[in-house]
Amino acid sequence: MNIPNAITSFRIVLIPVFIAAFYLPYDWASALATFIFWLAAITDWFDGYLARKLNQQSSLGAFIDPLADKLMVISALLIILTKHPDNNWLLFSAIIIISREIFISSLREWMSGMGKSKVVAVSFFGKAKTVAQMFALLFLIYEHDIFGLPTYTFGLGLLVWSAILTIVSMIVYVKSAWCTLSTSN
Repeated sequence: MNIPNAITSFRIVLIPVFIAAFYLPYDWASALATFIFWLAAITDWFDGYLARKLNQQSSLGAFIDPLADKLMVISALLIILTKHPDNNWLLFSAIIIISREIFISSLREWMSGMGKSKVVAVSFFGKAKTVAQMFALLFLIYEHDIFGLPTYTFGLGLLVWSAILTIVSMIVYVKSAWCTLSTSN
């Protein structure tokens, strides 16, 4: 276990802590849950940076890093949905984002099995989707207005935008992999 993998493992351990904080019956619970989600998002960047800087990239890290990301994002989407079950924009965005994560994970695994994992490497749209998604989730988790600004509404708009970027990034990945997909037996 190297330092980046320990940080990624810490992110996975944060998931039930995040969920518990979200459901605490206190006024400050949303601030705590937002902080925990923010900490997980920052450590996601930090573990990747350290893996490259310390030359500690590993097969385990390549597996658990995206797993930790997806588990945290899906957990956040689902618990936000439990609080706002009648919001169709939230529901449709969550369905798009979760479906894309499953689809792209399967595509990457399949392409890796074909020895062509670099074909579906992270794209600009994938990174833009992630940034928009993380900020959206931070606002939606916190939900209280900040300086009179409607945080929940802003977060929802960002989530819809990230769902659009999700579709665009999925199209980019499929287009990159199409040659391999269409010629395989």
